[in-house]
Amino acid sequence: MMPKINPRMMQQAMKQMGIKQEELDAVEVVIRLHDKDIVITNPHVAKVNMMGQESFQISGTIKEQPRTLHTEINEDDVKTVMEQAGVDAKTARDALKASKGDIAEAILALKEE
Repeated sequence: MMPKINPRMMQQAMKQMGIKQEELDAVEVVIRLHDKDIVITNPHVAKVNMMGQESFQISGTIKEQPRTLHTEINEDDVKTVMEQAGVDAKTARDALKASKGDIAEAILALKEE
């Protein structure tokens, strides 16, 4: 059990040790992993800088969600693939979806066909 510490004295001690803490007004925190997202709602986020090293302390309501592999296709990317591979918009868009948004891979795949 921690003894009762005066918050002002705690701040002074942290300052002497070179520790700076800043509270952030966050609405939601999302941690993206390969297979899932960890979503923290109603978060309490503190940014801590200790001797030049920044870290975050996060607490709140935690919910895990599976990752969806949805790739957004940019219209500029579609135009680039159309021009480089000499195809129509639908073919370019399909190639970008198949390559998960990788423009170079989409162009190469269309040129090989």
